[in-house]
Amino acid sequence: MARFSELLQAIDTDTIGLHDYRVDKSALFGAIEKALSKFSPLDFGSTKANSIQILDFFCGAGGTSLGFAAINNILPVFHFLAGCDINATSAATYAKNFGTPTICEDIIKIADTPQSIHAFLDKIGFDNDKPTILIGCAPCQGFSSHRKKHWNDEDDERNSLVIAFARIVAEVKPKVFVMENVPEFLSDRYWKYFSKAREAFFDAGYIVKQNICNAAEFGVPQERFRAIVIGMKKEYLLPEGYYSKEKFRTVRSAIEELKPLKAGEADPRDVLHKAVSHKRSTVEVIKKVPHDGGSLPEGVGPECLSRVNGFYDVYGRLSWDKPAITITHYARNPASGRYSHPVQDRGLTAREAARLQSFPDGFLFEGKSDDIYRQIGEAVPPLLSCGVAVDVLIELFSSEPTPVQLKSGIGVINAPVSNSYSSVIAGIKNIKRSA
Repeated sequence: MARFSELLQAIDTDTIGLHDYRVDKSALFGAIEKALSKFSPLDFGSTKANSIQILDFFCGAGGTSLGFAAINNILPVFHFLAGCDINATSAATYAKNFGTPTICEDIIKIADTPQSIHAFLDKIGFDNDKPTILIGCAPCQGFSSHRKKHWNDEDDERNSLVIAFARIVAEVKPKVFVMENVPEFLSDRYWKYFSKAREAFFDAGYIVKQNICNAAEFGVPQERFRAIVIGMKKEYLLPEGYYSKEKFRTVRSAIEELKPLKAGEADPRDVLHKAVSHKRSTVEVIKKVPHDGGSLPEGVGPECLSRVNGFYDVYGRLSWDKPAITITHYARNPASGRYSHPVQDRGLTAREAARLQSFPDGFLFEGKSDDIYRQIGEAVPPLLSCGVAVDVLIELFSSEPTPVQLKSGIGVINAPVSNSYSSVIAGIKNIKRSA
């Protein structure tokens, strides 16, 4: 704490740009990694006295907010105002963990007019005099359930939830906004939505930067590539990973210590560590898959798989000493991908999926089993969020980076990447820092 006292003073006095605190990024990230592991749900309103408001749209369970919450254990600066999600169970999970009211609303309706935005802000107790960070991890296109009846054209820009978030940013005028999405968000397919939102951010006075990050570089025991977009009204650097490939955390580091389970068994000490009761035929297929990273042998399993290309990973086992593949809400089902346990004959439990996403065991999920797997799979990995939160905090209060720092920092994606997910990832792995 003593090491960061000068930064804390700058935050308390809202003194932006007088010093360069970037030398402390690595130390602060290391400290909040440890703090994250000790997370427990916040009491209602317990962060109200802190200096910077956090408002999280499309909050889901709260994976992004968790990174900022971990910082509070080192520097008590963030006030969690509200998390808003159209899914009632996700909204309840957020409220339970961050000590906020449960806000289950449609952002399209909130963002309809300046008046509707301010009515929402008044309802949640937004303070115009406090600096604010807006989080908006929206899906990359609008959904029919979010559209108003008079929006008949599916390509209407108003059908983009990203555009709705941009409208809120323009009204709230936060110090910083953060967006996270799948890599394809920066592809040809969705670039029109992103560029339309970016135009609105520019018009509101923000410098906007975007790149694709690998969550494994931030300590997540999972290879998960995500687009990160950040906006500030000053020059800044984008988040940079802290782990090289040789140091990536592994499946073993995350789940090996958990109680071994057979299909259908549960750990009486941990409600999330419960294995799905697979069909006997499914268990028999998994038994034939070699341990520790093995793939489904040819001719084994449902006959339909042998007639279709592209199912190489189904029933495959995770490798002990590598990061997991991207964890989705299908992680309990071995037929949906490489989601079989490295040595046990079953899919992943919710606890295993949560740990592979870097959720701390103290985080509490609301809902039934399906809801919990969905919330875990859809979340921004909290350790990736820690990296973003550290970057945002230090960049916000540091002096603007020098030309040398900008040149050596992480580059910015300024043109659409390939529509192919595999091509995007292959390209990202080969990207060099900006010359």
